[in-house]
Amino acid sequence: MHDSNLKLSEEKVFKDPVHRYAHVRDKIIWDLIGTKEFQRLRRIKQLGTTYLTFHGAEHSRFNHSLGVYEIVRRIVDDVFKGRPEWNEDERLLSLCAALLHDLGHGPFSHSFEKVYNLDHEQFTKQIILGRTEVNAVLQRVSPDFPQKVADVIGKTYHDKLVVSLISSQIDADRMDYLQRDAYFTGVSYGHFDMERILRVMRPREDQVVFKSSGMHAVEDYIMSRYQMYWQVYFHPVTRSAEVILTKILQRAKALYEDSYAFKYEPAHFVSLFNEKVTLEDYLKLDEAVILYYFQMWEDEDDWILRDLCSRFMNRNLFKYIEFDPARQYKLLGRLDELFREAEIDPDYYLAVDSSSDLPYDFYRPGEEEERLPIHLLMPNGDLHELSRESAIVEAISGKRRTDHKLYYPEDLLLDNTKNEKVKQQILSILKKH
Repeated sequence: MHDSNLKLSEEKVFKDPVHRYAHVRDKIIWDLIGTKEFQRLRRIKQLGTTYLTFHGAEHSRFNHSLGVYEIVRRIVDDVFKGRPEWNEDERLLSLCAALLHDLGHGPFSHSFEKVYNLDHEQFTKQIILGRTEVNAVLQRVSPDFPQKVADVIGKTYHDKLVVSLISSQIDADRMDYLQRDAYFTGVSYGHFDMERILRVMRPREDQVVFKSSGMHAVEDYIMSRYQMYWQVYFHPVTRSAEVILTKILQRAKALYEDSYAFKYEPAHFVSLFNEKVTLEDYLKLDEAVILYYFQMWEDEDDWILRDLCSRFMNRNLFKYIEFDPARQYKLLGRLDELFREAEIDPDYYLAVDSSSDLPYDFYRPGEEEERLPIHLLMPNGDLHELSRESAIVEAISGKRRTDHKLYYPEDLLLDNTKNEKVKQQILSILKKH
C-alpha cells in the first residue's frame, strides 16, 4: 500500500474560528503539518503590517494554509466525489497543494521581496523539491509526487481543474483569506455565503463552474473581495507602515554596502544584502527574527536607521495626502528639493505608494495576466461567462482601480529647532494638496 492511501487511526481536528473545524484523516497531510517548514508559517503573519491598523490581525499563514486545505477537502470529499468529471486519483494532490501553497512566504513578505529581489513562489518550489522534511513526506507517495505538487502551485500542472481549486478568480485560497481576514480585522466586508457557493460548484474539464441558481452568492463573493481590498488590504495606515518597513530594509542594505559598522552584526541579513539567499538562510527568517533586529537597530549610531526602526516598533507612522503622479510629478520634484534643504533625506522620508486592483475580469487573450472568467452553468447545460448574466459584476468587470498616496513624516516638519522656514513651506504645500 502506498502512503497515499494511509489513514490515521482516528480523525484529527483543528478548531478553527472560520470553518469551525479542519479535519485530517490522511497520514500524509498530518505528517506535512508536523514538518518544521510548515510549522514556520506560525511565525509569519498572514497580513504583514496590517496589525498596526487592525489590532486583531495577528493571525498567521499557518491558520490560512489549514483553512485553504479544509475548503479543498470539503470540495473533493463532498462536492466533487462521484462526479464523472472529477478524477479521484487527484484527491491527495489537491489537498497537499492546498496545504502547501503559501509555504515559501517570508516575513513581511512583499516588502522583503521588493527590496531584496526575492520571489516567495520560487522558495515554495525549492522547499517542496529540495532536501527538506516536506519533500521527504511527499516522496513517500511517489518519487514524482513533489514535482506534481510544485506544478499545481506553479499553475503548470496538466489538470487545470486541480489548479483552479487553489488558483482562479474564485478559489479556495481567496475564499479562505477573505473570510479569515474579515474575522480577525473585525470588519464586516469579507463575509459571503461560502456554504451556498460550495453547494453550486461543479467540476468541468479545465475549471470549476457554478450553477446559475447560485449566481447571487458568487456576486456577493466578488463584491466582498472588492471591499476587502479597499477597506483592509490597501488601508492607507497599513501602507504607511509598509513604506517605513521598506525604508528600514533599504537603509540597512545601503549601510551594509557602505561598510557601516553595525553595533550588532546583522547575521541573518548578510545573504539578503548580498542577494545570495540559500534555502537554509531563508528558512531561518521569520517575523520574530526581523523584529528583534529592528529593536536592536533602535540603538544604532545611524540616525535614519534608528529613527525608522523606532517609528515602526512604536507605531509613529508617516502621514499622507492624496497624490496623482501623472498630474503632480512637478510637485514631487519640488518637495524633494525642499526636503533636502530642510536636511530631511527624501530617499527615506518622502514616498509615493500606489495600490491597484482588478476585482473581476473576463478572458482577454494576449493580455498580461490573463484571467480565466467565472462561468455559470445554465439549466440547459450551456456555460455563460458571469458578467453576461450579472449586471453587478458587469459594472466592475475589467475596471482597474488605482490609488496613490504621498507619505511624509509630519512630526519632523513640525520640529522648529532648525530649518523652520523651509519646513513651514513644505507643510503649506502639503496642506494645499
